Amino acid sequence: MTLSTTTAPLQTGLGRLDAVTTTFPGGVRSMEEHATTFTPDQGVEFAAINLHPELKYQEIRGWGGAITEAAGYAFSQMSPERQEQILDAYFGPTGNNYSVVRMHLDSSDFSLGTYEAVPEDDPTLESFSLARDEQYVLPLLRRAQARSSAPLEVLLSPWSPPAYMKTNGSRVVGGSLKPEYRATWARYIARYVAEYRALGIAVNRITIQNEPEATQTWDSCLFTAEEEKVFLRDFLHPALVDAGLHDVGIHIWDHNKERMYERVSGVIDAETEPLVAGVAFHWYTGDHFDALRLVREQHPQLDLVFTEGCVEYSKLGADQLTNAQMYAHDIIGNLRAGMNLFLDWNILLDAQGGPNHVSNFCDAPIMCNPEDDSLDVKLSHSYIGHFSRFIAPGARRIASSTFTSKIELVAVQNPDASIVVVAMNPTGADIEAHVRVAGTVAPLALPAGSITTAVVTTP
Repeated sequence: MTLSTTTAPLQTGLGRLDAVTTTFPGGVRSMEEHATTFTPDQGVEFAAINLHPELKYQEIRGWGGAITEAAGYAFSQMSPERQEQILDAYFGPTGNNYSVVRMHLDSSDFSLGTYEAVPEDDPTLESFSLARDEQYVLPLLRRAQARSSAPLEVLLSPWSPPAYMKTNGSRVVGGSLKPEYRATWARYIARYVAEYRALGIAVNRITIQNEPEATQTWDSCLFTAEEEKVFLRDFLHPALVDAGLHDVGIHIWDHNKERMYERVSGVIDAETEPLVAGVAFHWYTGDHFDALRLVREQHPQLDLVFTEGCVEYSKLGADQLTNAQMYAHDIIGNLRAGMNLFLDWNILLDAQGGPNHVSNFCDAPIMCNPEDDSLDVKLSHSYIGHFSRFIAPGARRIASSTFTSKIELVAVQNPDASIVVVAMNPTGADIEAHVRVAGTVAPLALPAGSITTAVVTTP
């Protein structure tokens, strides 16, 4: 989705607007590019999209997705040619420009089964082994790193402590961390980070617990706000410091937005505030953009990191346009509320939506079928790309306003000073707009059922 470099320069001395638009008429993806120049604003009042680059908000850290064991296994089943296409689609120079990867620490539901780096009660952790990760997870990560133009950053998330550390004696169906294992579990997490770093993997962020309020049929563990605070303050942070990992950013919550503000209020106090780098969140219980905004207002120093979202087959259908629009709606709303970093869930799954050891099948932006060595690149991949291919790490969100609620829109300014506007028109009617900035104006067509990225450059 790179904008055309063959269009002749348009000279007015007032700036240029290059736009790419994706539509899906009749279930067929169509992408069109166009360019225009800005002219002096002669008093445009109607259909205006206003940009105010002098008013800047949060920094955008980057874009990415999850490399799970399921993704790694599915990748391994494809031909070398298809593997190259997958890597290019996410990490290549014309792909979605992913720079951050989320990985599960030990098994998750999107694993071939449950596993642990220290499967037996071993307080010394001498038996620690990454042998399972070396089968499918790390090979895909290394291939992604080789394809990326810059070092990939990694966020690690645990789904559950080892079964012997938990009150229910199992990785699955909830349970809690036994108090007597808090120190060992903290050292276990630190060991995982250290082992990954020793392999040249840039783990710079962790979350304390994936979905700490969910009792799932798969790998899960319950943490109250008080338990998370105590574990963070008295065990995890000290363990990271002792291991020389004081630069690893610890992120709390890692669950849905509707209780995000309450969790932050319950974990962060005068003692823990310096220990928390950010708050991780998911999308599965609705928009709750105002919950995100509350955290941003009360804790402006924190990174707000979207760590997981996908289309669950158990809840939603497979209408590609609806699914893609759900992604764009959430990304735009989250950015406008203060999000710093977006991480999609599985970057790749098989045709069934797995493998998943508890049949919690889901959609992914790219699905593959090893039986006929085919790829299905979903419309959601293109929609995510309308953000990730144009909004560079280090960009800052800027103020904007629109003339109608029928347009969902966000604007940022890249480090090179270019302005990126992403606008979605989910309605059934075309919309004609005008982009206004610094006393100039340029037309912008937003077709029915489309998403458009416009890049504004000035002389």
